[in-house]
Amino acid sequence: MAYLSLITLNPLRRETQRLISSPQRLHAAVLRGLPQDDVTERVLWRLERRERTMEVLVLTQRRPSWAALVESAGWPGADGGEGLVKDYDPLLARVAVGREFSFRVVTNPTSTLSVLKSPTAQQRASLDDASRKRGIRVGHRTAGTQLGWFLARAAGDFDTWGFTVGVPGDASVELVARRHESFIKGVDRRRVTLDTATFEGRLKVTDTERFTATLLGGLGRGKAYGCGLLTLAPPREAAHVVEG
Repeated sequence: MAYLSLITLNPLRRETQRLISSPQRLHAAVLRGLPQDDVTERVLWRLERRERTMEVLVLTQRRPSWAALVESAGWPGADGGEGLVKDYDPLLARVAVGREFSFRVVTNPTSTLSVLKSPTAQQRASLDDASRKRGIRVGHRTAGTQLGWFLARAAGDFDTWGFTVGVPGDASVELVARRHESFIKGVDRRRVTLDTATFEGRLKVTDTERFTATLLGGLGRGKAYGCGLLTLAPPREAAHVVEG
């Protein structure tokens, strides 16, 4: 079983502001919605910032309870304030090769490089580490490189995630939002920077098994920080590629 939840947060509450200031804190709050005896499953989530409110979407493999999150950062006692939890399996049953959906996803576009123009001290130490077999993973920060990253995996003959969005010159995808975040992680107070890109558009399923795995396991990196949750809706008119 899988469950898709929606929790509405109250942006005027102090705890809400504390949670949204750090993806790590919000991730921990989401995990507390599951039984704590065995939180080993991949939990996907996404923060949606609206004009007057905020919503958290969460995909879990077990049925959650959002009572604690609602009590501390939501609208306890209000109509719809308890959090909406829906069975995700009916959507999975509709997945088939050739089927089209409208989609939305927040991604963390990155690449692994072995040569950096201006490495930080930490990056230089990692590159000089003889035991390190891979390069340094860096985030794409411009709209063009973020869009190119997505199209390289979901356009033309590429179907890394089990779907395509058309061909590079005529793709049905739009880059609708970009964010740069920086926050402190762990007891060692390590600073983490995160560049995200939100894409919307129209996709076509090319591989049922791979696409289902993408829905359940997420897309790309940064999943603990609110990236990778691919949400679907009935297909709308195709979007156009933009680089703004």
